[in-house]
Amino acid sequence: MPVLGLDFPPVGQLTDWPALFGHGIFAVNKVVLLEWLAAVIVFAFFWTAARGRSLVPSGVQNAGEAVIEFVQNAIILQTMGLEGMSWTPFLLTLFAFIFVCNIFEVIPIIQMPVTARIALPMFMAAIVFVSYHVVGVRRHGVIAYLKASLLPAGVPRFVLPLVALNLFVEFVFTKPFSLGVRLFANLLAGHLLLVTFSILTAALFSATYVGAIVPAALLVALYAFEVLVSVLQAFIFTMLTAVYLGGAMHPEH
Repeated sequence: MPVLGLDFPPVGQLTDWPALFGHGIFAVNKVVLLEWLAAVIVFAFFWTAARGRSLVPSGVQNAGEAVIEFVQNAIILQTMGLEGMSWTPFLLTLFAFIFVCNIFEVIPIIQMPVTARIALPMFMAAIVFVSYHVVGVRRHGVIAYLKASLLPAGVPRFVLPLVALNLFVEFVFTKPFSLGVRLFANLLAGHLLLVTFSILTAALFSATYVGAIVPAALLVALYAFEVLVSVLQAFIFTMLTAVYLGGAMHPEH
């Protein structure tokens, strides 16, 4: 809607992309294509990094090993210990895919973070939800896993039902919901900020070059900040996934 001569598009116009082909749940739009592109980029990156491995890494191999070491040292070892190293492929893929989906926000022409649509973050959160519960059940059995997760030792009997109810809500709803919404909300907020300052800068630039200096400088700073957010949100999502997996391995902790 126009405000002081500025035409700010509604939020729905920034996130709702029409179908290019297909219908209903099988419709393919720009966001779906970007999801496929992100998957291809991640696969191509690690395939290229592993294709010509040498003792002295360079180029893509060097970058690939740096990402792997980052995930292992900064995420897995800090949350799951050596026992969690077998989860490296899953957590590495998760981190890389989310980062690429996020970074599309600052890529010219594309300028759309895939994770600013709630469907993808919630789908990934659902995968994480199923994964850590399967780990817990396979390792401890259903009864023991539920007991360790919902009935912590040392809690007085008179508050145990309240604690168990609270843990059950967190166990079933809060963890997966917050995991997906956190990623979605941060990327959508950044996307809206970039659009707002882009429109403001363009409007002021067409009216007076001097008046556009401040919003243009802020826009550049926001682009740099959103690059940081893209990495940070991929890190947070992957870190929490590792925490939940570690918690399922050792629910008594």
